[in-house]
Amino acid sequence: MSDLQIGPAAAADLGAVLDFWKAAAEGTSISDDLAGVERLHERDPQALLLARRDGELVGTVIAGFDGWRCHLYRLAVHPGHRRQGIGTALLAAAEERFVALGGRRADAMVLVRNERAHLTWEAAGYEPQDQWRRWVKPLDGPTR
Repeated sequence: MSDLQIGPAAAADLGAVLDFWKAAAEGTSISDDLAGVERLHERDPQALLLARRDGELVGTVIAGFDGWRCHLYRLAVHPGHRRQGIGTALLAAAEERFVALGGRRADAMVLVRNERAHLTWEAAGYEPQDQWRRWVKPLDGPTR
């Protein structure tokens, strides 16, 4: 895996990341637009980690730390590059970032229907917490 390079996204990468997510990520979010990703990058330029092989974008993860908790979003590996350790390497880089920032526990947003992802997260040592449920509210208007 020595040809795999992982590092933070540059501002110039953000449009390509959005295109990548359309092909490699499961589901979409209301933040999946250039303005949303630019806000993330402006607030924490180290949070969006990219995996590249021979210059090609092959994986992403958002490793966000709010000073209290460590959150993982958008772990995605290009379909043509899966099962090669890229997701594992991205998670290791994210966890190293969290430890350096003083984080003590990481949580991940994983779609219930994405059973293939469940296996990936379990293999990395993560497990679902039955006692928690995510509550959300869009901030741009009513939910109904």
